[in-house]
Amino acid sequence: MSTTTTASVSTHILDTSVGRPAGEVAVQLSVRSGADGAWAAHGASKTDDDGRCKDLPALPEGTTHVRLHFEVEPYFSTRQAEEQQDAPRVRDSGVFFPEVAIVFAVTPGEHYHVPLLLNPFGYSVYRGS
Repeated sequence: MSTTTTASVSTHILDTSVGRPAGEVAVQLSVRSGADGAWAAHGASKTDDDGRCKDLPALPEGTTHVRLHFEVEPYFSTRQAEEQQDAPRVRDSGVFFPEVAIVFAVTPGEHYHVPLLLNPFGYSVYRGS
């Protein structure tokens, strides 16, 4: 939960190739203060069956940038290509995006919900609510 001096972050993943949440995806949360600051690991989680990370820790005071790192290769490696509507039945190159890193700026007192829309060959993100 955010306070007047800190911010908070949540996320979820929707696998758009099957129209369902992506569960069991590892997510690492890193923070830094200032554009040139060093990244510091701050928390980790896995998406639940609804594709959500509900247990990411509140950000430390002074955080100006956040990085969410999603390990998506294991998720796609365990999915059958037949389940994915926009994937070829046989992939000759494995997982195209083995990981996704999202970096964004934060302001104290705000909550940031950052959904990841994912498919085997692309992704998009946005600030949700």
